[in-house]
Amino acid sequence: MTERQSPASLDATDRRLIELLRDNARLPTATLARHLGVSRGTVQNRIDRLIRDRVLLGFTVRLGGDAGASPVRAIASLEVRSSDHRSVLAALKRIPEVTRVHSTNGRWDLVAEINTADLATLDRVLTEIRSTRAISHSETSILLAEVA
Repeated sequence: MTERQSPASLDATDRRLIELLRDNARLPTATLARHLGVSRGTVQNRIDRLIRDRVLLGFTVRLGGDAGASPVRAIASLEVRSSDHRSVLAALKRIPEVTRVHSTNGRWDLVAEINTADLATLDRVLTEIRSTRAISHSETSILLAEVA
């Protein structure tokens, strides 16, 4: 497997292709080719390369509003002992309700997105996260409603 391609190594056509796929990942290759001014084969080769290089990790469905969303969504901000980031990331990856983890700046080291079916499950997940030895402090916010 090749190293993940850096955004700087993507050319203008790659970036435009990614933009088109973000808007609608179901666009046919012929339509993408027409928008980009290249052949269908070129589009397919670029998509194959972007997948192989792990720039494109997959194709997904975006739902309108809260359709399909977990009833309880939260953000947990985590302070991690400096030498223990890898162990914390490994622990978070083992928790299915933790859907994304972001590094950040400022007071917190990591932010974990959590999606659960109910508050009892959120409580269990937060207990599991907080029991990780390398996490020294945490703060959780439950997401109530999307406003924009």
